Amino acid sequence: MPPVARIGVVDLGTNSTRLLVADVEDGAVVELERRTVVTRFGEGVDARGRLSDAAMARVDEALGVYRDVIDRLGPERVVAVATSAMRDAENGSAYREHVRERFGIDARTISGDREARLTFLGATSEREDRASTMLVDIGGGSTEYVVGRPGEEPEFHVSTRMGSVRHTERFLAQDPPMQEEVAALRADAGRIVEEEVPVEIRDPTEHGIAVAGTATTLAAIDQELDPYDPDKVHGYRLDLASCERILAMLAALPLEQRRRVTGLHPDRAPSIVAGAAILVESIRGFGLEGVEISEADILHGAALAAEDEA
Repeated sequence: MPPVARIGVVDLGTNSTRLLVADVEDGAVVELERRTVVTRFGEGVDARGRLSDAAMARVDEALGVYRDVIDRLGPERVVAVATSAMRDAENGSAYREHVRERFGIDARTISGDREARLTFLGATSEREDRASTMLVDIGGGSTEYVVGRPGEEPEFHVSTRMGSVRHTERFLAQDPPMQEEVAALRADAGRIVEEEVPVEIRDPTEHGIAVAGTATTLAAIDQELDPYDPDKVHGYRLDLASCERILAMLAALPLEQRRRVTGLHPDRAPSIVAGAAILVESIRGFGLEGVEISEADILHGAALAAEDEA
């Protein structure tokens, strides 16, 4: 039996900065500590093309805490992945160097394809069925779709320039958003799904898995979880009708009232309407009745990949 590898993974996402420290053995990931801070790293990148000073300061604060956790738990390897916000920002490389020098964390800017493969690996590693499965990962600046059979290399993957933060900034100007704004956002999301994922890939898909903050938040809202309970979220079945109902409810509320919705972390309130709309259109575009929510995502996939590469 291979030895246990202790791996640390940092994910510099567009909307949240996350940490996982886990023991990995024979393809299984045992979480020791997992943390998430909504940092809105990609705020304004779509409009200005740069990471803002305020956004970088929020990420710095989170990484300072994560560095302490890493030092306490002592993983033998630490990997860090940076996704769409750092890819798209003209000052992304400079901030990457800052993170390496200040925190000793080498954040690799990965392609959308690599992001999709790692997420699929993490979300499907423990599944026994081999049915054609769609994985949707709604981030702040991009949404990934991966289609394949668990235990195999994905047959299709695409990273789209559609995300909860990006589409909030593009479409939702009013508070609460106007029905016309939400309709325009949904129409754009539906168009992107149809254009980016060929119908011959979408039609045969039998199952759907949704990962990341939008999906886990909708599962928590549907169950009215307070406090958040990952054990009740992981594996939860969220049907299309419930997603539509939650979207309508959230879109009707002004921001300050959304912050008080049970199951919704206040920091996610600004972008959750767009995220929910993207999830609805993703389910509809693949002709599914709903999706299974997974707590295992790119963090787990990166940990598994790091163990394999050791």
